[in-house]
Amino acid sequence: MADIRNNFVGIKSPNPFWLASAPPTDKEYNVVRAFKAGWGGVVWKTLGEEGPPIVNVNGPRYGAIWGADRRLLGLNNIELITDRELQTNLREIKQVKRDWPDRALVVSLMVPCEENAWKAILPLVEETGADGIELNFGCPHGMSERGMGSAVGQVPEYIEMVTRWCKQNTRMPVIVKLTPNITDIRYPARAAKHGGADAVSLINTVSSITSVDLDTFSPEPSIDGKGSHGGYCGPAVKPIALNMVAEIARDPETAGLPISGIGGVTTWRDAAEFMALGAGNVQVCTAAMTYGFKIVQEMIEGLKNWMDEKGHARLEDFIGRATPNVTDWQYLNLNYVTKAHIDQDLCIKCGRCHIACEDTSHQAITAMVDGARHFEVIEEECVGCNLCVNVCPVEGCITMQPLAAGALDKRTGKIVEPVYANWTTHPNNPAAKIAAE
Repeated sequence: MADIRNNFVGIKSPNPFWLASAPPTDKEYNVVRAFKAGWGGVVWKTLGEEGPPIVNVNGPRYGAIWGADRRLLGLNNIELITDRELQTNLREIKQVKRDWPDRALVVSLMVPCEENAWKAILPLVEETGADGIELNFGCPHGMSERGMGSAVGQVPEYIEMVTRWCKQNTRMPVIVKLTPNITDIRYPARAAKHGGADAVSLINTVSSITSVDLDTFSPEPSIDGKGSHGGYCGPAVKPIALNMVAEIARDPETAGLPISGIGGVTTWRDAAEFMALGAGNVQVCTAAMTYGFKIVQEMIEGLKNWMDEKGHARLEDFIGRATPNVTDWQYLNLNYVTKAHIDQDLCIKCGRCHIACEDTSHQAITAMVDGARHFEVIEEECVGCNLCVNVCPVEGCITMQPLAAGALDKRTGKIVEPVYANWTTHPNNPAAKIAAE
């Protein structure tokens, strides 16, 4: 069997699946249940400084987006950091680490953007024996209005400053959790690296309002007729997270900076995609809140089976393998030509491909042939956009077939050129032409 033991910035765990800082990691009871289910590590729900307690709402905390089958696609939450006493959390963290020494236990922190506040809490966490800390610079609601969370994460200079404070005042690895609520994720990642961060984790939640009650005209979740923006997470944010992970992994200024991938990880395949794009491990929240802690067992077995099938003996064999294949649009090979093909044996004659193509694309799929309902690609009109593949309800019914070099592209009337190994410098590449000029 594949070896999925994980070593992330010196923090070892039996597998790369960690629970993210969130309600599932709020107390000893939850974390112990998670470890018994098989999770490799946890990031303890964000702790704040000693002082007046955090007060959460005593009403609905979640808004949701569902698919047609009521499968949960995304959660919006307005919950704040832990509302349990700091000393209670610290005592439980120490006990859990003592009882589960083989599991990763990282502590998420959020205190005011003042050096003394960080200096005060760091030794308290260090005394618990925790494996590391995660600086919560991502939370977009509640705490950000108080000058913390994403209010820090949106200012690279603050990220660098606070990260440096922490590195100067603790022996523990420092992971910086980044907010997606920013124009270019590379700048906060660079700031974290300049501040000495051992790693970054991303993404935190996306600032959002999921819905509005059209009877009360209050955003959901509604608290006594009022609503607030919250943090959006779950499968729906995965594409955003994958892109941001890839941007950091392929940025020359942050190349080599370890990444913990977060955002919509629900299956082993999701985890493998994050790691292929450069993440050293993954963190999970919404999937555990939807299906329970035992979902990790499917993730573990699925990842092992895939690795065995592909011949990957260790996680390192495929971590980052997809990163070099992420490029800017200008470097895509414009000589690569594909055409849609409909398998008539699988086609159920629903007509969705025809309607989508006829109304919104390139009028490249027939509806009738010889007076009979029949859907077939008109190669002379097909631009290879694959919209039909994505709207077809039958998996594998419509596929994209590349035209071989030397074939005639009936749409353009040109002979298909070979796929060049070095397209970046090929004279037909627009970017190469610009560079040459």
